[in-house]
Amino acid sequence: MGAIGIFDSGVGGLTVARAIMEELPGRRVIYLGDTARVPYGPKSPRTIRRFSKENGDFLADHGIDALVVACNTASALAIEELHSRYPFPVLGVLEPGVREGLRAAKGGPLGVIGTVGTIKSAAYRLAAARLDSAAVVECRACPLFVPLAEEGMVDHLATELIARDYLEPLTTAGIRALVLGCTHYPLLAPIIQRVVGADVTLVDSADAVARELVARLPDAQAGSEATVPPSPNRFFVTDIATRFSEVGARFLGSELPAVELADLVE
Repeated sequence: MGAIGIFDSGVGGLTVARAIMEELPGRRVIYLGDTARVPYGPKSPRTIRRFSKENGDFLADHGIDALVVACNTASALAIEELHSRYPFPVLGVLEPGVREGLRAAKGGPLGVIGTVGTIKSAAYRLAAARLDSAAVVECRACPLFVPLAEEGMVDHLATELIARDYLEPLTTAGIRALVLGCTHYPLLAPIIQRVVGADVTLVDSADAVARELVARLPDAQAGSEATVPPSPNRFFVTDIATRFSEVGARFLGSELPAVELADLVE
């Protein structure tokens, strides 16, 4: 069996890698963090599509069976081109999260939080409309959540105060479920849950993607594969790996093996 290729603009996609490794323990993961060009959010759609193709081609050259686009911005802007570019399944984090969010909201308002770029793209609203034309989606950008997660401030008073400021419009709107529309946000889930209340279901897109990947791979059955991958997982970055390794352990939930430098063909 081939590996699962995953790319993100940086370290956040390791939450997706973690979920996939837990759901499919017998599958090898090859992860690429485009740390030389992070963040993607402020860049043009054309540039993001080019970066995404370069990342996908790098992973495709490593013999993968599926490609997961762990970056919300790239999922919003490049997923269709990647679908047509490769013969294997290509999954973004956006639609699986929306699908699970609508299911959890049970007809009530659905909240979505993400970076400024993701929210401005309206990609979550459009995805929800495709799945349910009557869906009510309340979106909110939470840009400070990313540095707070990377600094490890996951249970800090300042983080809770910022979360209350960001999330008050969503709780006022009566959301029934909340999609964590950025791969950094699961690290802040306990504070987010405390702020929005126990009646609001949090939806982690990473878990939703992992479950959808199981359904899309014909030979994948969660829990039935070997418990150890046939060869080691590999982690690549496009720029200096020291910071990535330090921060990445929090996102992956375990120490990273040696991080390799990827040479992308531009």
